[in-house]
Amino acid sequence: MKWEKLLSAKRWGSEDKYIEDQAEARSEFQRDYDRLIFSSPFRRLQNKTQVFPLPGSVFVHNRLTHSLEVASVGRSLGRIFYNKLKKEEPGIDDRLPLISEIGNIVAAACLAHDLGNPAFGHSGEAAISHYFTHDKGLIYKDKVTGAQWADLTHFEGNANAFRILTHPYAGKGYGSFALTYSTLASIAKYPCEAAAGHDKSKIYTKKYGFFQSEQQGFQRIAMDLGLEKVQDSPLVYKRHPIVYLVEAADDICYNIIDLEDAHRLKILSYNDVESLLLRLCNDPNLPARLADIDDDDAKISLLRAKAINILITTCSELFYREQESILNGDFNYSLIDEIDEPYRSVMKDIEHISIKKIYNYSSVVQIEVAGYKVMGGLLEEFIPAYLNNNSHYTRKLVELIPKQFITKNTDEYSRIQTVLDFISGMTDLYAVELFRKIKGISFPSIS
Repeated sequence: MKWEKLLSAKRWGSEDKYIEDQAEARSEFQRDYDRLIFSSPFRRLQNKTQVFPLPGSVFVHNRLTHSLEVASVGRSLGRIFYNKLKKEEPGIDDRLPLISEIGNIVAAACLAHDLGNPAFGHSGEAAISHYFTHDKGLIYKDKVTGAQWADLTHFEGNANAFRILTHPYAGKGYGSFALTYSTLASIAKYPCEAAAGHDKSKIYTKKYGFFQSEQQGFQRIAMDLGLEKVQDSPLVYKRHPIVYLVEAADDICYNIIDLEDAHRLKILSYNDVESLLLRLCNDPNLPARLADIDDDDAKISLLRAKAINILITTCSELFYREQESILNGDFNYSLIDEIDEPYRSVMKDIEHISIKKIYNYSSVVQIEVAGYKVMGGLLEEFIPAYLNNNSHYTRKLVELIPKQFITKNTDEYSRIQTVLDFISGMTDLYAVELFRKIKGISFPSIS
């Protein structure tokens, strides 16, 4: 793969209108960032769970604040890489006019990386998949193709993000977000279809990155950017190199920030967090600085900032060092898993304590279980209602689905996707509220 092709400002749905105007105040990739910031799906991330239940009096991160922080880290990763390239080859901007935009491409892709996650995160994904593999949802197996069934039984937030960004929803126009090809390719951590998305031995097939409904669109982007195709059936490509930086930004943020949130919620003690982050910070003067600060939250904030800075520097250096292997599609690791020691061991220790004490904490498990029930309950109501729509009750349910999601297609797969578009886009709070109302647990207020 070559940077000359991988970096493109061609826009989805507006390919024939592509004109690069360097005189504009914003670059094409900054436009991508701004379009995402002002979009409704991005705003809805404010009420989607990151790890902990949405806060009461104590602030913890939600999907929106997480995405903003990931974008900030991602921009730095891309900028450091560009600065290293420019130092090695001062005239690189003449050879690669868009290479200076890597930081902006990474930042935009980072904003969008969680856009397709349903309410309640991975629990929501599991609930959707479970519906189609048990009892009530199994009746649709013979009404779709095998490849389409793989989409439904292994619902994937990564693929859903690509759909949100490219699907021509009713009234939204064909181009939808009209993001650049490079930004769209940079969110595809797993550029393959569902039937291939279970091979854990390859970094690009651990999950999958596009539904059958978006496969041709992804192929068009991949061909234009020169992504390396691995096989045709099931379809698999190797990653766009910038994906590694987007992934690293996400890995850095959730590993470090989850510790900070756990401390605020008193799940981890100050000493628990300090002992981990001090090993990352690699600053002999830091203990003395911490001793001058009285507030534990302020101490954690300083440790967090130092740790993230170290990880940004380390990951960007690794990306630069492994650039040839990454461009060849042969680098089979995430950057965070291959950083130098002692940082790699510290990150493994953080992962271990996070699984043991954070992700299995009672309130985290409770919200996952509740979310599983809510999402499953909504699917049980809306999918049969939309596909059959043969009673007064089902007609009323269908009226609750926004018109933008309604499809003119008559095949079962497209009609099921209509309901999944609606339900997967819900916030945690709206999903719970709607579930309670249609089950008669609570009644709507008249405002």
